[in-house]
Amino acid sequence: MPSIAPLSKPALQGVSNFRDLGGHTGLDGRRVRTGLVFRSDHLAGLTPDDHRTLQALQLTHSLDFRGISERAALPSVVPGAAAVSLAIEPTVVVRVQALLARGQVPTEAETVELMCQTYRAFTREAAPTYARFLRHLLEQPTPVVFHCTAGKDRTGFAAALLLGALGVERDAVMADYLLTNQLYRRSPLVEAHGPAHVMDVLWQVQPAFLQAAFDAIDTDVGGLSNYLEGSMGLGPHELERLRERLLET
Repeated sequence: MPSIAPLSKPALQGVSNFRDLGGHTGLDGRRVRTGLVFRSDHLAGLTPDDHRTLQALQLTHSLDFRGISERAALPSVVPGAAAVSLAIEPTVVVRVQALLARGQVPTEAETVELMCQTYRAFTREAAPTYARFLRHLLEQPTPVVFHCTAGKDRTGFAAALLLGALGVERDAVMADYLLTNQLYRRSPLVEAHGPAHVMDVLWQVQPAFLQAAFDAIDTDVGGLSNYLEGSMGLGPHELERLRERLLET
């Protein structure tokens, strides 16, 4: 398995799962540039020291994959960064809550399958939103951070798409995705209730989740290249510009 990139993680007190996506080996052996694209959790718990740390990164935009009620419950303000909504509603949480309300407690395996279904939906229903995400990186060639609530699922798939578009091998993409299990701390600001075995699945990442998305892409359109140019509508010139911007020469 290819090694993952050296982990660049600024020290932040009120944020978890924050890291630089740079450092991976991409197309033609070119490395993904550092200091341009960061991923994170909800960013609502920033401390004054965190503000100063983020200001040093010169972030200009905060791309938010959270749904409407999530944003209202936990407003996220990044100093100096304009907020951009790329809303994808958290359907898996709603589905689990509906099951529990009916007295139906999903098993661990059933909860894993619910997560896999969510990732398949990312590739299908949310393709236009993820296309907007990649196009933003083209239109605003300045440092950005993108996030959702935990920075692991909607954000994790966005990171996987971006790294894949830059030519990073899937094994390395998966390894980067799984770093969430080391870096994410459940936020006291996020309310979540349910059986322990269900919550353990919902608040971690597993290879099966992202693999479900990869498999859906491969089955539906025959691979990531077809997905980027077909389902997401990104032309070859746009992809080349994205690589020129985010890969070292």
